[in-house]
Amino acid sequence: MTTRLLLVSDTHIPGRARRLPADLLRAADAADLVIHAGDWVAASVLDELEQHGEVLGVFGNNDGPDLRGRLPEVAEREIDGVRFAVVHETGDARRREARMDKAYPGADVLVFGHSHIPWDSVSPRGLRLLNPGSPTDRRRQPHHTMMTAVVDSGALRDVELVEL
Repeated sequence: MTTRLLLVSDTHIPGRARRLPADLLRAADAADLVIHAGDWVAASVLDELEQHGEVLGVFGNNDGPDLRGRLPEVAEREIDGVRFAVVHETGDARRREARMDKAYPGADVLVFGHSHIPWDSVSPRGLRLLNPGSPTDRRRQPHHTMMTAVVDSGALRDVELVEL
């Protein structure tokens, strides 16, 4: 079974944008699962994404009690034999891979956010770390971003950073 993923984080609505980008919503419609790594800011963003499909998400440091009441700090799910973990913050980039190996020993893929800086690396034990950046607040990055990926036959493939 093939599962198409949309990876998103740090939407910061309404602080950084009034609404989600149209390209992101089209990608959500095409995905089988949307993974959001926190800092939604408004619960209406979660509600809107849920209208486009299934959402696996966590709360971030800028999310209030409404989102914290609906979402966990860490989410875990196996998708077609690939074990995913989702968290908002992983700390400093230095030695991130080694720290996350220890923090998420049961995961094959860790999706995270917070920095707004896209990230794609592999830890010493083979954990894939993915940060999709932000579709609404690029900070020091050249573009707003999100990621797409496919899980198929127990493997993560076709990971793509998408500029918005």
